[in-house]
Amino acid sequence: MKVLVTGVGGQLGYDVCKVLATQGVEHRGVGIQDVDVTDATATRNYIVEYGPDAVIHCSAWTAVDRAEEELERCRAVNAGGTRNIAVVCKEISAKMLYISTDYVFPGDGKRFYEPDDPTRPLGVYGRTKLEGELAVRELLERYFIVRTSWVFGKNGNNFVKTMLRLAEAQMEINVVCDQIGSPTYTVDLAPLLCDMIRTDRYGVYHATNEGVCSWTEFAEEIFRLAGKDVKVNPVPTSEYPTCAARPLNSRMSKDKLEQVGFSKLPHWKNAVRRYLKELGKI
Repeated sequence: MKVLVTGVGGQLGYDVCKVLATQGVEHRGVGIQDVDVTDATATRNYIVEYGPDAVIHCSAWTAVDRAEEELERCRAVNAGGTRNIAVVCKEISAKMLYISTDYVFPGDGKRFYEPDDPTRPLGVYGRTKLEGELAVRELLERYFIVRTSWVFGKNGNNFVKTMLRLAEAQMEINVVCDQIGSPTYTVDLAPLLCDMIRTDRYGVYHATNEGVCSWTEFAEEIFRLAGKDVKVNPVPTSEYPTCAARPLNSRMSKDKLEQVGFSKLPHWKNAVRRYLKELGKI
């Protein structure tokens, strides 16, 4: 099998390529320096030249607040870029795995969202990621859409690194307490994606580490494990204004993974401990 991985410079694409290498799978990781996915012609030429059997599309515009001010640039990447890749995958009969997000849901209530639940994004980022999903569904039959949330990994910026950085200068930090979701370690998610792409169990999935928490609880666990004496002040979303609205409920059911024969990921607390070890913080 031959796999093309977009977003190799990001957290998830980096670890997907590491896993494929470990598995002995022929692959190529690409970034913006290799091909601009918003350019349909360049994208087609690049993918056709490489001739993959599958594309794992990890690259995305993820600056949620900036997306509100730069809608067209965000849409060009998340919706247009995804469509460009899907068009080529259809042309060369390649499978496609598209990484999506909890932001496609409105985040109301407290129940866990199922993969086939109605979507209703609150902001530009979520809308453009959903547009990417719709393009994949429209153009392809052999596809996987995997929604994840609260991602952290070695090769990029994330909440864990931000908390550790703030802890170097502050003894007290305000953190949102009423947004609930599941942190996701790219080291855990990447093997699932690499296993999934080698099957024909197509469809829409949710994949995060197990367990749920608030951002406050996430921060407290980071500081506890890292041995940082930092006081975390719980702050409601209403008192922490941002350009983009965030879903309060990002709980997503992963039951479908087990139903079709995939394994769920480890608990998020276990994942944070291993990540801090990877960073040399514990």
